[in-house]
Amino acid sequence: MDRRSCLLFALASATGWQTASAQAVLPELGAELPGARWRGAGTLRFMGLQVYDAQLWSPEAVTGDFASQPLALALVYARRLVGEQIAARSIKEMNRIGPFSDAQAARWQQALTQLFPDVDAGDRLTGIHLPGRSARFHFNGQFRGEVADPEFARLFFGIWLSPRTSEPRLREQLLGGRS
Repeated sequence: MDRRSCLLFALASATGWQTASAQAVLPELGAELPGARWRGAGTLRFMGLQVYDAQLWSPEAVTGDFASQPLALALVYARRLVGEQIAARSIKEMNRIGPFSDAQAARWQQALTQLFPDVDAGDRLTGIHLPGRSARFHFNGQFRGEVADPEFARLFFGIWLSPRTSEPRLREQLLGGRS
């Protein structure tokens, strides 16, 4: 391996990013999303600080109509965050994607508060979108629970995959440049 290749390999290893072919399928995807493959990845930053790395997984390439496709989104956190705050921010971002009632917001926030624990650097939250059915959640590979509401699932995954996302660059990275 020449010096440049060694340097690029070291940089990729240090940042935790690998090529799609080198990505190992997450254990929580085996039974829930057979045939899932890594599709794209990106990093969310807030005021310059890294919040999490996101990875998109699906059996087929994710198109503009993500809501009709089974997929998974894994977030590996870079810092400590409170689960209740993650839930509240999720509801706020979902409202950006599409309208819903105050009753739905209250019900969904309560569900997310129970599903999302406090996280530390290195912790992984994985959401699995089952179109027309639900969103299922895992924490560090362990099943946490499910929100059996197709509208919730569409809006929740829209946080990252809808054209109305607050993070269009991250969306493009997750979709592998196919926005």
